[in-house]
Amino acid sequence: MDINSFLIKPPKTSQLSRRGMLRAAGCGFGYMGLQSLMAEVAMASNSVDPLVPRPPMFPARAKRVIFLFMHGGPSSIDTFDPKPYLDAHDGQPLPIKQPLTFAAGETGGLMKSPWKFKNCGQSGLPISDLFPNIRECADDLCVVRSVVGEGVDHGAALLQTFTGTFTFTRPSVGSWVLYGLGSENRNLPGYITIKPALSHGGAKNWASGFLPGSVQGTAIGNAGMQVAEIQKEPIEYLVNPGLNREQQRYELDMIQAINRKHQELWKLDDELETRIQSFEMGFRMQAEASKVFDVSSESDATKKLYGLDDPKTADFGWQCLLARRLAEADVRFIQCTHSYKWDQHSDLFKKHNENAAEVDRPIAGLLTDLKARGLLKDTLVIWSGEFGRTPVSQGGNGRDHNPYGYSLFMAGGGVKPGFAYGATDDFGYHAAENRMHIHDFHATVLALLGLDHLKLTYRYSGRDFRLTDTAGNVHDGIFA
Repeated sequence: MDINSFLIKPPKTSQLSRRGMLRAAGCGFGYMGLQSLMAEVAMASNSVDPLVPRPPMFPARAKRVIFLFMHGGPSSIDTFDPKPYLDAHDGQPLPIKQPLTFAAGETGGLMKSPWKFKNCGQSGLPISDLFPNIRECADDLCVVRSVVGEGVDHGAALLQTFTGTFTFTRPSVGSWVLYGLGSENRNLPGYITIKPALSHGGAKNWASGFLPGSVQGTAIGNAGMQVAEIQKEPIEYLVNPGLNREQQRYELDMIQAINRKHQELWKLDDELETRIQSFEMGFRMQAEASKVFDVSSESDATKKLYGLDDPKTADFGWQCLLARRLAEADVRFIQCTHSYKWDQHSDLFKKHNENAAEVDRPIAGLLTDLKARGLLKDTLVIWSGEFGRTPVSQGGNGRDHNPYGYSLFMAGGGVKPGFAYGATDDFGYHAAENRMHIHDFHATVLALLGLDHLKLTYRYSGRDFRLTDTAGNVHDGIFA
């Protein structure tokens, strides 16, 4: 049916009444708005630019993700999954067959947690003494105690956590999210990873794989760099002090003209298209990046909330504060990494205490700040390592890797607050209730963002691929 048939036509007289004119003009403006909306939808569905904003496949609970990654594997049974059985049977042999481990030759008996748990908030969610500040946010947390992966070593476990597999190179979860939804801020990358690790898969953990290169993660520094060094790095690379903006635009236009001419000769050169778009992004970032990365503009109270006043918490505090600023700027997927510190094969008590002290205050500050600013409701915050740790000792005072049943927590973004989901066995070794495989985890995160993991596909090498491969179930039991 012709859209014009819906328009109210003016009467066939030489004069229009004031009311008739407003009726006719009002419908005309509505039609213009409809045309604009339809043009945006068409652009999103047909554009070669993967960063064009796209509507979710169904109503979304979250608009963006902040992933707080604890590289090394924090112990679930010492943080969010208390095990009274271990308290009662400390030192005794494991009464079940032990699965494949990383260092089986050094295995000892059952080892109880050296930390006490406390039921916190109105929800009574149990959290250990390791996280006194996160305890204050207990009623915002949704703790999943039954996550399962297959990677026994760090490299495999990280790749599976971030790409869904460790047997092939695949796009990262952040790239899939950006590919599915596009970016709402064209002056900043839609996927940013702050101080990522260069080990255990390195850039593969935030790469776009066979997806368009423009949806890959943009690394801000790396785990080996100091914050002061990173803070000035992005702007130094973006700004050419010898040219003004008009001159830079002219120079870039000349470069892009050459690139486009070359692209005409190589129609399938996706890497060149990625480079063209990266040049444009770099140019646009000059207008906004300097403001977003400048945390000095924050109040002293805010800096203190994140722990920037303490050398012990300043590093991860800066990451979390920058993540909040990036979330405010509509960056779609943001990752902060506490690397590489949680791998306690020995000296568990000392090292886990040190690690937790570095992140506890910043994480609580982030959750508190997001909530105060009204951002937590549509920002999905995820805290996780690549696996947990064994309930038996290693070397007398440490724990080995355990991917068979471990914990993570989420907050905001449409998950149930003050809620524990799933369970491990009495020892904390295997997921025993509401088992959430990594594929399920990815499917659930996509669903919270309004994306159907079964339909979010990309045709490559003769078949359709997706983040969850041929598996994955959405665990809507954690949805609010």
